[in-house]
Amino acid sequence: MPYGKYKDKYLIDLPEHYIVWYHQKGFPKGTIGKQLQTIYEIKVNGLEHIIRNIQRM
Repeated sequence: MPYGKYKDKYLIDLPEHYIVWYHQKGFPKGTIGKQLQTIYEIKVNGLEHIIRNIQRM
């Protein structure tokens, strides 16, 4: 995350409530918004383990 309370955290490590809040409020424009939206979809669909496996490699 490039800014805010979670600066320097991987997007996948953001708390779910934070991602859901962005989903309800509206994702920011640009690349970060697209990335946050992708993370939302990953978390909602229970695919977080795929990212965790990639991180371990």
